[in-house]
Formats: sequence, C-alpha cells, structure tokens
Amino acid sequence: MTTDLTPAEARVDELLDQLLAANDPHGDRFEFMGAQFDLGLAWVHFPEGRGGLGLSRRLQKRIDERLEEVTPHRPSSFHVIGHGMGAPMLETHGTEEQKDRFLRPLFTGEEVWCQLFSEPGAGSDVAGLATRAIRDGDEWILNGQKVWTTVAHVSKWGMIVARTDPEAPKHLGMTYFLMDMEAEGVEIKPLRQITGEAEFNEVFMTDMRVPDSRRIDAVGAGWRVALTTLMNERVAIGGTVAPRNSGPIGELIEVWREHGGDAHDRDELMKLWVHAEAARLTNIRANENASAGTPGPEGSTGKLVYAELNKQIYHLATELMGPAGMGYDTYEFFQAGSTEEVSSDIRRRFLRVRANSIEGGTSEIMKNIIGERVLGLPGEPRVDKDLPWSQVPRG
Repeated sequence: MTTDLTPAEARVDELLDQLLAANDPHGDRFEFMGAQFDLGLAWVHFPEGRGGLGLSRRLQKRIDERLEEVTPHRPSSFHVIGHGMGAPMLETHGTEEQKDRFLRPLFTGEEVWCQLFSEPGAGSDVAGLATRAIRDGDEWILNGQKVWTTVAHVSKWGMIVARTDPEAPKHLGMTYFLMDMEAEGVEIKPLRQITGEAEFNEVFMTDMRVPDSRRIDAVGAGWRVALTTLMNERVAIGGTVAPRNSGPIGELIEVWREHGGDAHDRDELMKLWVHAEAARLTNIRANENASAGTPGPEGSTGKLVYAELNKQIYHLATELMGPAGMGYDTYEFFQAGSTEEVSSDIRRRFLRVRANSIEGGTSEIMKNIIGERVLGLPGEPRVDKDLPWSQVPRG
C-alpha cells in the first residue's frame, strides 16, 4: 500500500533522491553538505537560495531522518551555535550580502560560530554588558571582555553585542556585530571545567576592529537581534526532538540493563522515563505548531525541563554504577579541537550536565520568562530600565 504524498513531500523526496544520486554520502563532508544546502535541504523553511525551499519546517524532520540513515555527515555539537542560533538570526536580521557570504559555510561546518554575550560584570543581565564599540569611519573599535564562550577556540566567527551608546537606556544603546575570531586584538583563554575539559572560554577584545559591513541590523538594535538569538538558543538546547529512548534517558536505560538495581531504583527510572517522554512529546507538539519566524518564550520551557531532567538522569546513572560511578578517568586539562575527541563517559556526563542549568540562560531566568511571558504573572521591578546605562549602578 502506498501513501499519498503532498506536493511538498514529493518535491522534498525528489530532491533527496537527486542529492544522494549525485553525491557520495560517505565522501567529503563539505561537498556533501554544500550540495544539500544548494538543493534547499539545509533549512527547508528558509527561502530558496538560502538553503531552503520556502516550505513548512515540519518537512525538515523528513529530510533529517532520511539522511541519518545513509550518511554520517550531520551537524555536530561544535555547530549547534551556528545552526541553531546564527542561521535564524541572519535570516531574520541579516542583509542579503551577509546571507550570501555566511549561510552556506555555516551550514557545512567549514566555519564554526560562537556567541559572545555573557560578561563577568553583567551576570544573567545581558543588557548590562560593558564591552564598548566606538565607530571609526567604516569600522568599529571593540574593547572589552566576554566569558563562558562555548567553542570560541575553534570558531571563525563570533556573534557579539557591544555598547555603542552609553547615554541611552541599557536596552537601547547596544549594537550587534559578527566579529572575526582570528583577527588582531582578539585573545582567547580557556576556562577549565570540573571535567578537566575547556569547551568554555574567556575572550578579550583590545582595539579589535570590525568592519561596519559586519554590523547586524541597525545601530542601537542590538537588543532586538540578541532576543532573536536567545529565543533560538533555548530551542536549540531544549527543543530538539530525539527518537524515543535515545539521548540521556537512553543512556540511563543502558546503565540499568548493565548494572540493574532494586525496586526503588526501578521506580526512579520509570519516573524519569515518563518525564523524558512527556518532554519529548511536548517538544514535538511545540515544533509542529511553530511558525517559520522567531520562536516565542515557550522555548524556555523545553530548555528548563531538560536542564533539570538531565541532572536527575545522570545522577541515577552514576548511582546504579555503584563504586565505579565515582571513578572518573582523568581530570587533566583538555581542550577538544573536534567533536570526535569529546568523551561520552557517563561519569563525565554527570559532571558536564551541571552546566545545563546555567548555559543558554539560567534555570532561574527561564522561570522568570515563563512566569512573565507565558503565564502572564507580574514582572519583577526593574528600576534601571529607563536610566541611561552610564548612570546604572554597577558592582
């Protein structure tokens, strides 16, 4: 029995057949993913010529599932920031020239992207940032410091928000740029984590120059562009729809099969499985209801749930392993240059998921967003909202 296809599904299937017939699925990564982009199968909801076909984003699942069966050339964790945040930000706010220049190598992985928002003195208040950008003709001179910048050490491009008007209220005086991470005046220092790895970094800009052509959107529109980035970041972190019994819960099931446990452990395992499945189904529903535009605050829900759930899952996994769960192999300093070098050890994951409730917005901030923008609860008092940034007290 054959299933009737919609015209859009038939077109996608035809292009997938064309992609696989003309390109070796196990050949050169950049060539294969470049051909995928050129055929509009990168982000199917993007416009034609930008890696898409202008179709419903629901069809992306059809594309991804087909390609997962036949090729290892899929986006890795090093490319999550570019794929999940950079691409939708560019599509929403970038110029035609910027889209032409950056989208294709971003998708193929030839150019890795990172995000430079957090600062030591701003905490979770992105709008409180102090990094300055001063215009000098057709260039901007940047000075400042960013922190917790994931994969900055392997990135070519960084999305950065800087203060361009200190006399404007803090949300209005910022501008968004795309900066060359290899440019003169950029210094990247690793931040060693509890696992011994250093995927996070500090980034220092000293008289670093950015051409005005790499400014994203208008001068002073940095907060608007940053919100687009952040909304997509939370979807990228918490909105991924994985197959049933895969990901962290799948790893917990494997630990259970290997080590077993008592009745209490079995009950805890089932509770976590139910939570994980409910979150997975919720993300499916959210993705199917999503428009092609910027995600709404609902993306914070998935991010919050998975951040807390992952910690519980790996806690139980190490408990089931008994004494072996305490024997992490090494805490020696290590800075991965590729995803193939990153350990998948359960004990490493137990340590690493501590960061899930911090990166991409802390769980406390996610609760504020959900409370105010989803549930409609009163917001926290913000006495500095309308003050010029230069007059806002800082520690």
